[in-house]
Amino acid sequence: MKTIAASERTGAADTLLGMALTFIAGAINAGGFLAVGQYTSHMSGILSSMADNLALGSVTLVAVGLAAFVPFVSGAACSAMLINWGRRHHLGSRYALPLMLEAVLLCIFGVLGWMAHPSPRFFAGAIPLLCFIMGLQNATVTKISGARMRTTHVTGIVTDIGIELGKLLYWNRSRNLEGLVMADREKLRLLLLLLGSFLTGGVTGAIGFSHLGFLFSLPFSLLLVLLAGPPLAEDFIGHANPSQTR
Repeated sequence: MKTIAASERTGAADTLLGMALTFIAGAINAGGFLAVGQYTSHMSGILSSMADNLALGSVTLVAVGLAAFVPFVSGAACSAMLINWGRRHHLGSRYALPLMLEAVLLCIFGVLGWMAHPSPRFFAGAIPLLCFIMGLQNATVTKISGARMRTTHVTGIVTDIGIELGKLLYWNRSRNLEGLVMADREKLRLLLLLLGSFLTGGVTGAIGFSHLGFLFSLPFSLLLVLLAGPPLAEDFIGHANPSQTR
């Protein structure tokens, strides 16, 4: 657990972190739909809806789409700022910073939902908040993995699975190594794990939110704290006692 969100990365740590965050994203996306009536990670669908409503002259619905799109982009930008700030200050917790912020925001979402639901004001703020969280998380994993993984949506994952399956099933008539089509089995395994994690998280989130309501977001917040806490604590101790880092 200590090294999963640390700045020094390994393939195993990337896989474990990717699976954990994909599980959380699936749960929040599916559970959030039951809670607020809208998926919050599907920017393709949101932009398509905005285009349709713009063509139909439904300015109000275009504004609703913008209220989801802009926070998602802002969350991604916030992640990049935090990670680069941590890198400039040589922090081992550079990737843990946005994860801890996500934990705090998920906690706020759960508590406010529990207290304020079904207030219209809560719904007006809940959708942008969840979109910000999704953008924050997706950008964080993108930065960590060098753009090899995404967590908040599966279109890219499924596309890459199809590509690797196509290469796996391709019949190489010639055994000449030059031009030989070979599947990346390790990548395919990772993609299948991420897809399974998203689906499992979605089922878990849908069941949890339907039975326990908004407070079901708190366990996911706790999981993020467990992931981000060790690197942050190590940096805090190191700065408080500089002699230990020498």
